[in-house]
Amino acid sequence: MDEMLVDWNEFRATRTQLGAAFVRILGYFREDGIKSVAAIEEAMRARDARGLVMPAHTLKSEARQFGAERLGALSEDIEMFGRHCVEAQVSPEEYLPRVVTLRPLFEETLEALEREANPLVQRRPSTFGRAASA
Repeated sequence: MDEMLVDWNEFRATRTQLGAAFVRILGYFREDGIKSVAAIEEAMRARDARGLVMPAHTLKSEARQFGAERLGALSEDIEMFGRHCVEAQVSPEEYLPRVVTLRPLFEETLEALEREANPLVQRRPSTFGRAASA
């Protein structure tokens, strides 16, 4: 996938829109995301296409709210494939390689989002009190 990990413009727009609730909502994304990834993995182990659909849909929607484009795209891909398998009444096991990449991508994405959201993270070197180097 060639989508960027996070669309930082979307992330900033969401942070502005949510204001003081942003950190709390990001915490919900962490909690819901952990549950969704686990549910998707469990559904895949059980070869339960129906069990892939809702957690993938939830993860897709929440990821995109924060600009997490790659995670949103992978989740949507899993969701749509799960829907196809339900309709065709076939096992989703051919998507195992994609599902295996979901947890590391979720963790990498969450780490990037939380790092950016942390007010204690230094964004750029301070030049206060000294000449800026050219």
